Amino acid sequence: MITAITAAELLTPTEQISSPVVLIEDEVITRFGSRETVEIPANATLLDYPGATFAPGFIDIHIHGSAGYDVMQGDQKGLETMASFLAHRGVTSFLATTVTAERPALLTAVERLAEQIHNWPSDGTMATPFGIHMEGPWISKLRCGVHPTSAIENPSLEMFDRYYRAADGYLRLITIAPELPGATEVIREAVKHGVRVSLGHTDGQLSDADAGIQAGATHATHTFNAMRPLNHREPGVLGRVLESTAITAEIIADGIHVDPVVVDLFLRCKGGDQAILVTDATSAAGMPDGKYKLGTFEVTVTGDRCELNGNLAGSVLTLDRAVRNVMQFSGRSLGESVRLATANPARVVGESNRGTIRPGARADITVLSPKGEVIECFAAGRATLAKSSNRAIG
Repeated sequence: MITAITAAELLTPTEQISSPVVLIEDEVITRFGSRETVEIPANATLLDYPGATFAPGFIDIHIHGSAGYDVMQGDQKGLETMASFLAHRGVTSFLATTVTAERPALLTAVERLAEQIHNWPSDGTMATPFGIHMEGPWISKLRCGVHPTSAIENPSLEMFDRYYRAADGYLRLITIAPELPGATEVIREAVKHGVRVSLGHTDGQLSDADAGIQAGATHATHTFNAMRPLNHREPGVLGRVLESTAITAEIIADGIHVDPVVVDLFLRCKGGDQAILVTDATSAAGMPDGKYKLGTFEVTVTGDRCELNGNLAGSVLTLDRAVRNVMQFSGRSLGESVRLATANPARVVGESNRGTIRPGARADITVLSPKGEVIECFAAGRATLAKSSNRAIG
């Protein structure tokens, strides 16, 4: 079956096209361009979104849960509920992100996630968890945030091998504090196995950042949060992250974890190619005020704040809102902001067929209003929201 979708504008996201047509067949984009250059096949189902903008489906590479579900719970139906919620927020792909826990619990969580990802239903009605991001246990006790200090460990090749085997090929990203004993050895081993490494939850100095980058780290976890603050005489890991073109960096743009002024400053430092929007969302995202699970502990949500004992504990942010916040905080256009949630995170984890609109790529497309609100979401070529009031069927 061929589906043709049309709108007012398309963001690839590196190219902008007016009056676009996108042709979809067998879950893949087969052709796109302006209506003057692309002929719509007579047998195609035509969906028109007047006044809307097509963008690649959003990718969240740091998310712990949503819609009342935490990824470490190991429940298939719960993960599918989370994935359906994410599609309503324009997300088509995500890395299920674990938190620090005792070894048996963390190994079990990784094994269950790998099994769920391997058996993920391909019906195209929700976002797809395409891998695992391990945030902990190899983090600094001084900058651990709400991660339980009792379960924090120094990195070791033995434990990396155990987690890697438990993940069954789905371990895509690990967060590590580069100053810890054994960190550079584990970074090298992870990179050798195709796992991307992110510097985070760190009290490291500039030299530690350089050692981590030299060993193969290429990314930074929720920049500013759980990091030694910037000092003009000892800039630390944060200083290198902001300055270096050798490392991409993520930020939680909810206006709570990082002040809007600093979000804008961060974007000026990292530019349009190296900044990544993430949510760090917990199971409380999309839920009313109350108490919710984050790994093995309980967090409290009041309004937009997610806390444990007065400390920030993840967020209730959604990626579509993060895109709109960047537009508001920094004055950047919809196209510039969308790139931070699509092509950039895809590049961080080496996903060339996600985060882009081009022939041969997965037909993951988010339909947005001029203000960045989600109208529709296509996951592997299938509309997940079916808001018929916002489209015309030809």
